[in-house]
Amino acid sequence: MTEERSDAVAPDADSPAEETQTPEELIASLRAEVEAAVAARLRAAADYQNLQRRAQEERAEFGRYQLTASVLNFLPVLDDLERAVESTHDDIKDHPWVEGVKLVMSKFRGVLESAGVTEVHPLGAPFDPAKHEAVGSAPGPDGIVVRVLRRGYVLNDKVIRAAMVLVGDGDRSAPPPPAE
Repeated sequence: MTEERSDAVAPDADSPAEETQTPEELIASLRAEVEAAVAARLRAAADYQNLQRRAQEERAEFGRYQLTASVLNFLPVLDDLERAVESTHDDIKDHPWVEGVKLVMSKFRGVLESAGVTEVHPLGAPFDPAKHEAVGSAPGPDGIVVRVLRRGYVLNDKVIRAAMVLVGDGDRSAPPPPAE
């Protein structure tokens, strides 16, 4: 009960036997195979380059997202520091610890600026819904920001927090509310 195995491969009925091809035909078919292999390799290389480019773009986008998220988490702290300095009683405005808080606030702003964060200065400017969040109206020129309730910020030319503002209602008879 021995099985005999044949290593010989039966020729395909669909393909002509290589022995019946002329040398020119054989060369042409081999050239076509080489060209197809080269084209496949070039496509694979291009696909790999595209993959690398997309991965790099995604990493950069993730970094921008992380920076934006971090800045948005720090802005309320800066707001609190500003409110603390603004609400300091006149009797202690020149106290050294108040000056220290002002220096910390200034350094905080410097760090944000070095990361590409800039403040939106809307007071006296026309209301722009892309940069401003209107929370009410007040006496003043129609459509002009007359008071800033919360500062807005831009990161690399993209608004990350709109300025909270009061917009003029066109009533010029009453004095405008105090500036920020």
